[in-house]
Amino acid sequence: MTIHHLDCAGMCTVGGRALLGHGGLLTSRIVAHCLLIETGGGLVLVDTGLGTEDVADPRRLGPALRASIRPQLSLARTALHQVRALGHNPSDVRHIVLTHLDLDHAGGLGDFPDAQVHVFADELRAATARATRRERTRYRPAQWSHNPRWVEHETAGDAWFGFAAARPVAESVPGVVLIPLQGHTRGHCGIAVRHSSGWLLHCGDSYFSHTEVDTDSPRCPPGFTAFQRIVAHDNPVRIHNQQRLRELRRHHGAEVELFCAHDPYEFERLRTRRQFSHRPDGSGS
Repeated sequence: MTIHHLDCAGMCTVGGRALLGHGGLLTSRIVAHCLLIETGGGLVLVDTGLGTEDVADPRRLGPALRASIRPQLSLARTALHQVRALGHNPSDVRHIVLTHLDLDHAGGLGDFPDAQVHVFADELRAATARATRRERTRYRPAQWSHNPRWVEHETAGDAWFGFAAARPVAESVPGVVLIPLQGHTRGHCGIAVRHSSGWLLHCGDSYFSHTEVDTDSPRCPPGFTAFQRIVAHDNPVRIHNQQRLRELRRHHGAEVELFCAHDPYEFERLRTRRQFSHRPDGSGS
């Protein structure tokens, strides 16, 4: 029951060290950090990055995103091709669990048409209604025009390290839960994954730089500060939940390892680590 860390959308964003805290003088690399979890009940993807249809037709991403994050479109980097490269059949992806439905997180849904897609109900409603100008930009219905097998989750659930949590996404994949972390979008969430020595928490876009969740001296590069404020559905709620993540790290850092969707430093630290998901009996695999 191995956990794989995948980068499913390399991006070369406008801005450099002065704005984003890393990279070159003019541009910086960011990633689309996804997880592939091998379980006895099939494969589970946490986020999908960009998909093969995005590579084939970049226009469906919209001009604003293409100009700002400058996606390095490559079939080899899509989740579909990385699943195959790991020796799996894409049809074995039974569940996709999404932090949210922004286009750089949900672009690969159509590559796994038979998978159940787990998302908070508030997020699916927002992506379907696209009621605001910001939501019309960030959500791309073409990415789910194949009518996915949606599984909507409510935000109420069991407690998890002081957070309210949904119950396991499915009986066949225990140890994977949705943690409400609204603010970036209406139904944004973190995905907690139990492994043999603790928990991983995929924080999605709750933060963009590992320096933001530093427990001693949190700081955010100016470019990311401005970007997060501009795109947030509810910025005060986003900031509040980010503070809760710092407190989680402060008090439970030995048990819970946090990472976000786009920080290349966190991705490089985790991608070569050998991790195993936890078995239903509580032991490691």
